[in-house]
Amino acid sequence: MRFALVNDERSEAAPQLLGCCLGCSQPMIAKCGTQRVWHWAHRSNRNCDTWWEPETLWHRDWKNQFPSEWQEIIQRDEKGEKHVADVMTANGQVIEFQHSHLPAQERAAREAFYRNMIWIVDGMRLKNDRKRFLAGGSLFSAPFAKGLFLTRSPESCLPAVWLNCTKPVLFDFEGFAAPDGLPPEIQGKLWCLLPGRIDGQAVLAAVSRSWFIDAARMREQIIPMHAITWVVRRGLTARRWNYTRPPHSGPSRGRRRAKY
Repeated sequence: MRFALVNDERSEAAPQLLGCCLGCSQPMIAKCGTQRVWHWAHRSNRNCDTWWEPETLWHRDWKNQFPSEWQEIIQRDEKGEKHVADVMTANGQVIEFQHSHLPAQERAAREAFYRNMIWIVDGMRLKNDRKRFLAGGSLFSAPFAKGLFLTRSPESCLPAVWLNCTKPVLFDFEGFAAPDGLPPEIQGKLWCLLPGRIDGQAVLAAVSRSWFIDAARMREQIIPMHAITWVVRRGLTARRWNYTRPPHSGPSRGRRRAKY
């Protein structure tokens, strides 16, 4: 964990510091080595949050985009179960950053527990994930609307384990040290897969990293799912109407046009 209580104040890990866990009040020790980001760990081998996992630099870099008071927020449900949310905005939306593999059962459990949440997934965890996404470049050249894309085969360009989430999933294929060779149309972008399908098609929304961070500060819901769904459904309806409507040759002769 990034924070522990030291003299009743939230403090980051530093050499020789001792603290107490924010969740269970048990003793914590500061881990300040050279191989991993500095963090707090329980003095014993136990963790009070069964969902806890070691943080990577990618994970910590994302947390740093938000105020420290939004980070590592204890959440409890009506049964008293508690977990530590990576980030919770001032509007109460949880953002979970995920680098390591996450079993489907735990993924579903987190979505049910937090309810109002979104995922940000490290799209460079596996060697071929980013390559497969870039190989689907034809998707980027045929937007359904500005920043919106539809595909009937999301598994061809996105990690299959994240395709059936009930919450928005934003894939980060860049990190904070953008690799060379990225096509300009995808640089600085996060790719949001909306839950569910519309007419059998998955909806992807491309949003800039800076827009996302600003939206987290200002919007009640960072990703406007209802608005995006409305745009897509309206567009598909218009396409069907234009496809099935008989050719129109203009106003009939002899009919006077109304004046406005």
